[in-house]
Amino acid sequence: MMSEATIADLKRTWLQTTRKKFVARTPERAAELTTSSGIVVDPLYTPADVQIDYPKDLGFPGEYPFTRGIYPSMYRGRHWTMRQYAGFATAEESNARYRYLLQQGQTGLSVAFDLPTQIGYDADHPLADGEVGKVGVSISSLADMETLLAQIPLDKVSISMTINAPASILLAMVIAVAKKQGAPVSELRGTVQNDILKEYTARGTYIFPPAPSMRLITDLFAFCGREAPKWNTISISGYHIREAGSTAVQEVAFTLADGIDYVEAALAAGLDVDEFAGQLSFFFNAHNNFLEEIAKFRAARRLWASIMRERFGAKDPKSWQLRFHTQTGGSTLTAQQPDANVVRVTIQALAAILGGTQSLHTNSKDEALALPSQHAVEIALRTQQVIAYESGVADAPDPLAGSYMIEALTNEIEQRARAYLDKIAAMGGALRAIEQGFMQREIQEAAYRTLRAIENSEQVVVGVNRFVTDEAPMADILRVDPSVQANQCRRLAELRAGRDNDKVKALLAQLEAAARDPHAALMPHFVECVENYITLGEICGALRQVFGEYRPESWV
Repeated sequence: MMSEATIADLKRTWLQTTRKKFVARTPERAAELTTSSGIVVDPLYTPADVQIDYPKDLGFPGEYPFTRGIYPSMYRGRHWTMRQYAGFATAEESNARYRYLLQQGQTGLSVAFDLPTQIGYDADHPLADGEVGKVGVSISSLADMETLLAQIPLDKVSISMTINAPASILLAMVIAVAKKQGAPVSELRGTVQNDILKEYTARGTYIFPPAPSMRLITDLFAFCGREAPKWNTISISGYHIREAGSTAVQEVAFTLADGIDYVEAALAAGLDVDEFAGQLSFFFNAHNNFLEEIAKFRAARRLWASIMRERFGAKDPKSWQLRFHTQTGGSTLTAQQPDANVVRVTIQALAAILGGTQSLHTNSKDEALALPSQHAVEIALRTQQVIAYESGVADAPDPLAGSYMIEALTNEIEQRARAYLDKIAAMGGALRAIEQGFMQREIQEAAYRTLRAIENSEQVVVGVNRFVTDEAPMADILRVDPSVQANQCRRLAELRAGRDNDKVKALLAQLEAAARDPHAALMPHFVECVENYITLGEICGALRQVFGEYRPESWV
């Protein structure tokens, strides 16, 4: 067998002879090609360019370090969960969309909430004016959640909810609906995003300051560990970090840094790492640089396994596994030539699947213009189904393992992410790095570099800065009826008039008292409150009285 040293010599000869002559006649697109993270792409990858200790670096699917996947057979037994992110206007309209998607072969729900719901305001709050039902479904009370989940069996369908600051309250509503359906809470499957650190960094739908926010998160960890062991208590989200403009390396590093802070908070609250770590999940983005994205997922999985086993001393192999959902890159979609978005989403979906995702949302082609139409959502779902059933890429775990370029990129992304993690640890952890503006600055600088590259046409975006055509605007887009807000306000008034308001006052007083006691469990109070039709805004209002609201410090 030829040695790596010999291969390296042969490569140098090739670079100076065959390749050099060819490039002199046919110049390459640029003197240096790089990935989105600034990793220089070598002219050719060979065995001499990547050092692999197979048992240590790759191993086997389902075994540490999980580089090749967290399950031994991956998609040979069951495909990833096809979970289209949807929600708009009223609970009735969103419920109709969910049931349609389930009929079309979707295998899990992913709920989008409107902005008032995300920041804990009812539809009739003054700050909700003009936003009710616009970017997601409006949920103010258990009555809305009952409508949203009508005819959807919660013991059979998993529910993912993109909700953060009021995540515990929305989960309490799901639990209340499950009880009414007769579905055991212990059998509920799904996820609440529940990632507040990412909100401070990249998204902004926070309510409470860090300390009580972390208390709510660890309280949910403890509750689900006892009552809902199949529920994923947090989805530590790199998706929005990437949407804000980060590189692939920053997405991995900042997401795992947040994860480390959550684990440390849970340990400080007295939880055992192996009691909650298996219910942690992650949420990543899939962008257009196909090979870098595949390597990113593999690097993140290997890095998290090492962190959980070596740093936190977790003993259960399930605690080492990085389980993640992927959504294709919303920020990569263009309003121009929206049909081209179908191609972008297909490439991104393939990267997520070849990278070993556990569930996947494929964006719709019209999302740069509006909430997706039903036809566009169907195309997005069909994209997943064609990949799953026709492409063959799901027939073997981690089929690109051993590719010289994939392995080199995996190693490089892991090394660069580790360097970020070391820097963040020296600052005192993710929260301290956020408070100092470190992550925000890094993301903004990366976003600015990308914007400049697009404006200068150094980075090509088809239909935007190259291959531009004159086209009529897309006509078939979804528009939310302005009457949604008025109808929601009317329903809220009727709900408040028809409930036992003396009991409401008593329960809110009990909730406030529990919130003031740092040792009190809050989830049982949330469940009792929603079962008595206390609204989301009223519960968050009581917590605001105790916890206050977060006001970020200015940083330069």
